[in-house]
Formats: sequence, C-alpha cells, structure tokens
Amino acid sequence: MNTRFRRLIAKRAALRRSVLAWYRRSARELPWRGSKDPYTVWVSEIVLQQTRVEQGTPYIQRFLAALPTVHDLARAEEDEVLKLWEGLGYYARGRNLRKAAKKVVRERGGRLPQTAEEWETLPGIGRYTAGAIASIAFNECVPVLDGNIKRLLSRLTDLDESVDDAATINELWDLAAELVSKRAPGTFNQAMMEIGSLVCTPREPACGTCPLRSYCCARAAGTQLQRPLRRERKPVPHHRIVVAAIQKNGRYLLGKRPARGLLGGLWEFPGGKIEAGEKHQHALRREVREELGIGIRVGEHVATVRHAYSHFKITLDVYRCEHTAGTPSRNAHSELKWIQPSRFGEFAFPKANHKFLHLL
Repeated sequence: MNTRFRRLIAKRAALRRSVLAWYRRSARELPWRGSKDPYTVWVSEIVLQQTRVEQGTPYIQRFLAALPTVHDLARAEEDEVLKLWEGLGYYARGRNLRKAAKKVVRERGGRLPQTAEEWETLPGIGRYTAGAIASIAFNECVPVLDGNIKRLLSRLTDLDESVDDAATINELWDLAAELVSKRAPGTFNQAMMEIGSLVCTPREPACGTCPLRSYCCARAAGTQLQRPLRRERKPVPHHRIVVAAIQKNGRYLLGKRPARGLLGGLWEFPGGKIEAGEKHQHALRREVREELGIGIRVGEHVATVRHAYSHFKITLDVYRCEHTAGTPSRNAHSELKWIQPSRFGEFAFPKANHKFLHLL
C-alpha cells in the first residue's frame, strides 16, 4: 500500500466524521433510501448499476409496485420482468434478478442472505452489490467500490495508476475496507457514493464545497481533472443494420432474442448487419432468409434510427416488407409471433426499436 493511502488511513476517524456529517446535511431524499428491507435494497442496487439515479428511480418504484416481494419476483415470467426493465439497458441485470429470486425461494425458502459472502452466491451479484446490500440492510462492516468511489479515492490519493488495472482495483478495495465506518458501514458507503455522484463529479468537481477537500491530494496538486487515470480507449465501432417490418394480414412478425447475449429475451423485428458493398434490399432478403427461411417483398423505407450502446453504435434502416413465401422458422430466435400493432405495448423491445414503433 502506497504512502498516500497510509496517510489517508491515518486520518480515517476524522474523515468518517466529515463524510457522515455531510451526508446528514446533504443526502438526496430518494424513495428507497432509509429502507432496511433487503429486497428493496437489492432491487435498488441492481437497477442503479450502470444507471443514473434520475433515470433509475421511476424504474425502482414501478418494479417494487409490480413485484413487491422475492416470492412475487420468483413467480414472474421473464417477459414480465423484461417489460418492467424495458429502456434501462443491460438486460442481463433483470434476467439475473429473476434467476436469483427463484434460487432464494427454491433453496432458502424465500429468506434473503444477510452477509456479503452469501449474497455473492446469487446470479448477477458481485463484490460491490453484495457489499452494498449487506452493509445497508444488515449493517455488515464491508466496503463498496463503485465508479463514484473509485474516482473519489483516486483523487483523494492523487493516484497515478490506471483504475483499469486489476492490481490498482485490488489496492482501492483494500483502501475502502480500511476507511469504512465500523459503526455505520451502510450509511458511510452510501455517503461516499453520494459525494462521488453529487460533488466529486467526473468533469466539473465542486472542490470548493467538498467535505473532503482538506484530505484531497489531487486538489492540492491541481490534478483532479486527470484523476482517475484510465487506459486509452479504442475507437467505438459503428454498425449499419437493416430491419424488416414484415407484414401479413395486418400483423407484423416479431422474434424473441435468445436468453444469452446482448438484449437477451427482448422482442425485435428481423434484420442484421449490412455486408460490405451490399445494397439494403439485398441485405434484407439475405438476413430474412438466413434468420427465418422465408421470402419477402421489400417495400417503403420507414425510418433511419441512430442509437448508441456502451461499446458500439448502430444505424438502423427500417423497411416495411411483405411476406411472400415459406413458413417462418426459429433459426435465430427462441420464439416467433405475428402481432397486431395495437399489441406492441405488451412486449419488451430494445430501446432503438421504440424510435420507430410509432411509425408502424
């Protein structure tokens, strides 16, 4: 452990007081905050992975209203869970939440774990989430390390090592474990996340009002905007995709994506990537033949949609098509359904699809 880490640890008693005092004054009033119900804490933490609080709050409220207990979640169909999750992205979180609930009911009679070690045995729960639930709901003295706390600790210690390296992350976990309050671990962990979210922000940190400004080595050195240090990122790939809105007798053909992989379990219109030099109409007929084994007549262009995921970008060109020959087969999907447009609202679609659904 480096010298700056040790200096910060030496001041941990005063640092804890500063953190907790700030939290009492400045914490946001959020619907689930203050709850010791482990199910509420669990759902909230899963939703807020990779999701801003402002975006995630209505999803948490809607999810808990629809599925208020672990037994309700375990009984729910996957489509119901994914519909509640629709628009949040990272859909494996919702699928794993349901899998974990089923495991809790099947193996533990619905009794939720109490320790971080037990929580980590459930699908979709890693060290951070396990520590957050166990410390907030059960007051277990365990640390958490999310993106906000990584940034905060990197600035407090003016860390000049990349937080993308496993060795650096292990050091930050050790530091977080030394700093966490033994008397109020859940409150302290939430406070550190809140400071990172509201004060020690990525681009415009409010150093002048930060409760930890007197401890911050990066502020003293003027390097706060260079911390945390990250590896250089590769250019984001961009894919061109054609989508076939295939009609027959007033209904459209939808396919359910396989459970594993990107957007698993969601419903979509058939289509795929355009190959080099390929025209849209040819790509549509090829993709539909490969995915469904049917013939189509390509009609009007409906929309061009642009959408960004975390690691790549896409441009969708959507065409209205007519089914002309063959019976659709499940070569690329787990289920196929012919659906009237009035029923689109019953199905969970990828977010990009919502940008053109109203045009159909």
